Amino acid sequence: MADYVYRTVMLDIKRRILAGEYEGMRLPDERSLAEQYQVSRSSMKRALELLAQQGIVFKKRGSGTFINPLYLKNQAMFRYEGSNLGLTDSFLAPGKKQGIKLLEFKVVKASPETAQDLFLSENDFVYQFKRLRLLDGQPFLIEEGFVPIKILPELKEEILQELKEEILQGSLFNYLEDAQNKAVTRSYLTITVSPSSAEDQEALQLKGTEPVGVMDGIFFLDDGTPFEVSSMRVHYKYMRFNSFVNLN
Repeated sequence: MADYVYRTVMLDIKRRILAGEYEGMRLPDERSLAEQYQVSRSSMKRALELLAQQGIVFKKRGSGTFINPLYLKNQAMFRYEGSNLGLTDSFLAPGKKQGIKLLEFKVVKASPETAQDLFLSENDFVYQFKRLRLLDGQPFLIEEGFVPIKILPELKEEILQELKEEILQGSLFNYLEDAQNKAVTRSYLTITVSPSSAEDQEALQLKGTEPVGVMDGIFFLDDGTPFEVSSMRVHYKYMRFNSFVNLN
C-alpha cells in the first residue's frame, strides 16, 4: 500500500536529520518545507506534528522547530516509522533482526469481559490473534489481541489472508490507517510483573523461576472508539518500555 504523503515527507526529514543536513539543529519553517517537498501546508503540518509526537523535533514558540539532541544521541528510543505507535515497536533494538510468527488468527464471539472493554453487545464478534515476536531469532514477546469486526467490516474471506500477512509482517495500527484512514491515538495501559506460566516458559525459552513483564491495554481511535484489547507477556530481559509524556 502506498504511504500517505505526510508519512513519506516525515521519513525523508528524518533521513535528512540523520545526514546532518539542517544547520543549527533547526528545521526550515513550515511554508518553506511545504514548497521544498511540493506538498500542501496541511500535509507538512501533519508530518511535523508526527515528528514532534515521536520526540524527534520540538517547537519553540516564536523561534521555530528544532531537532531534539537526544534523538541523535539515542536513536534506539525513537525507532517507530509511522503515525500509529504500536507498543511492540518500543521494544525493538537497533542492529537486531525482527521476526514475527503468527500463532493464531480466528473470528470468535466476544467474551463478556472483552465486550465490556470494547463497548460491544453480547452478540458482537471480534478478530482474535496471537503472535510471537523475536529479535535475532530470540523470542521475546507473546501478544494476544481482540479487534471488533464492525471496525473492519469490509473484510471478507478472500482478503482475510491479506490481513493475516499485515499482522504477521507489521503493525495492525498501520493497516487500519492505510485501509480506513483512521488512527489509534491513545491507550490505557497496566504494566506489571508476573511469574511465568508454562506457555511463557515454552514460547519465550524461560526457566520456571524466571518472570515475565505483563502489559495489558485498551487502544482507542482518534474519535474515542475502543479499537483493540491487547495483552503482552514480555521476556524479562527485554522489559524496558520507552514513552514520551506530555506534561501540559
